[in-house]
Amino acid sequence: MSGGAGGSAPRAGLALVCGAGVVWGTIGPVVDVVVRRSELSVWTAGAYRAGWALLALVALVLALRRTAACRVVVRDASARTVAVGALTGAFQVLFFVSVAAGGVTVATVVALGVAPLAPMLLRAAVARRPPPRGDVTAVACAVAGLLLVSLGGGGATDPAHPLLGVVAAVGSGVAFGLSAEVAGPLTQRFDPLAVAALSTGVAALVVLLSGLAVAVPRGLPLGPGDPVSVLLVAYLGVGTMALAYVLFFAGLRTTASGTAVLAALLEPVTAVVIAVLLLGERLTLASALGAVLIVATIASLGRRPAVVPH
Repeated sequence: MSGGAGGSAPRAGLALVCGAGVVWGTIGPVVDVVVRRSELSVWTAGAYRAGWALLALVALVLALRRTAACRVVVRDASARTVAVGALTGAFQVLFFVSVAAGGVTVATVVALGVAPLAPMLLRAAVARRPPPRGDVTAVACAVAGLLLVSLGGGGATDPAHPLLGVVAAVGSGVAFGLSAEVAGPLTQRFDPLAVAALSTGVAALVVLLSGLAVAVPRGLPLGPGDPVSVLLVAYLGVGTMALAYVLFFAGLRTTASGTAVLAALLEPVTAVVIAVLLLGERLTLASALGAVLIVATIASLGRRPAVVPH
């Protein structure tokens, strides 16, 4: 998050990552509409979302003629690419588990709060010195804003399995933070679209198989639902998975992983804006203050020179 090359490239990379965070912020409201309109469970909707993402990524690679670039990534960095995809898939699956066990508030606060800590602590351990003070301050401010946003939105009053929810959320956050850390060097060596397509493809397979593994034994409805639900789930796959991760990995080319994960905290801010403007929810003082704190923290990152580790 600190120190290095200036210029417009780091700001452009941060803008791409912020764009991914904004797109991710639409997941919650859209999933809520899908679940209300159809009989789909979160697991089944997640499986369909992953399927749409796979189709979109294949179409994108073919349309932009990136098959050769994908072959290079597979040849020279297949293990790291699979690791990024597996971590990304684990982040999403564990987040689903946390939501089901502990509620949306616990999952959001713990997972997104832990996520920026993972790369920061990993780099500090490797360097054998404390993290830079500026990084610690940025993470603290962003996590405080996240806590305010989540508290302002309420939460589950009687979670089914609170301890499991917290443990799964911690695992989810660590997986997300480490996925960005592992993906960073890939995006600097290879074509970012090829890296995004391959790693997100692996993640989509993990989510698809996990969703079906939960839905089928439990006898959960597998029907796609009405046409509106089908279109919304297609958006979840094409927009919030395929497109969002293309933006995120493209941004990682010039944005440090810790900064990228912090910028992803625009997700809950976007969800609050959608809830207030489109769903008629009341904006609480805590949510407003939290959103301002998160946006201000991310804006301050854009004014700081960034080091992208090689």
